[in-house]
Amino acid sequence: MRTLRGAWSLCRAVLHGLHGLIVVLLRFPSLDAPGRQARIQWWSRKMLRMLGIELRTQGEFHAGAKLVVINHVSWLDIMAVHAVCPQARFVSKAEVRHWPLVGRLVDAGGTLYIERERRRDALRVVHQIAEALQQGDCVAVFPEGTTADGHALLPFHANLLQAAISTDLPVQPVALRFADRHSAISPSAAYVGDTSLAQSLWMLACGEGMVVTLSVLPARGTRHADRRSLAETLRGDIQQALEDIDARHAPA
Repeated sequence: MRTLRGAWSLCRAVLHGLHGLIVVLLRFPSLDAPGRQARIQWWSRKMLRMLGIELRTQGEFHAGAKLVVINHVSWLDIMAVHAVCPQARFVSKAEVRHWPLVGRLVDAGGTLYIERERRRDALRVVHQIAEALQQGDCVAVFPEGTTADGHALLPFHANLLQAAISTDLPVQPVALRFADRHSAISPSAAYVGDTSLAQSLWMLACGEGMVVTLSVLPARGTRHADRRSLAETLRGDIQQALEDIDARHAPA
């Protein structure tokens, strides 16, 4: 029964992905920014529902330009954030652009790409982020630099935070947690190791009672901030928020 339910959810998700691609190719060129953001939010929320994932949110995003920092668990993190903050432009590893279907959809959201193998590429991306922030955009980054299984936060890389410091714009931390019926930290969501995109989709589709919680924390100012100290502070903020989410999920 679980396999049949997973297959049905996966089929619906793939069809919804194809629908999104059609919208991107045929409708996006004629839409203004608010129109695109409305469709990004609708599509993201529906994709979560197609995969049987309930969305829960706490807190509110700071108005205006900001750098959002989020812990990283899965490729699905982008959709979870877009379901609440569709104006966010993500910084992603360059290879995502070439993923079937997903790459074209992510690209349509105004994603900035970084070549992780090229150490100097971070400086180029910092300048791109700074330009986007100065134009009033919301840019989102995963400071861990890669996905983790959710059980422990990886060290935060501070380089990309320089964009917010240089433009004197706020940084807003967001804690993201996937849970399911059996665990406060769902193994079905983790996109780590040699897990392929197809395997990840199947695990998500077969998950039981899955919930993704976004805890949007207060923004922090960046004037005269030291980027490494700021990275540690933001990591502490997110760590505490994750512990709070887990405590609420734990059985009484």
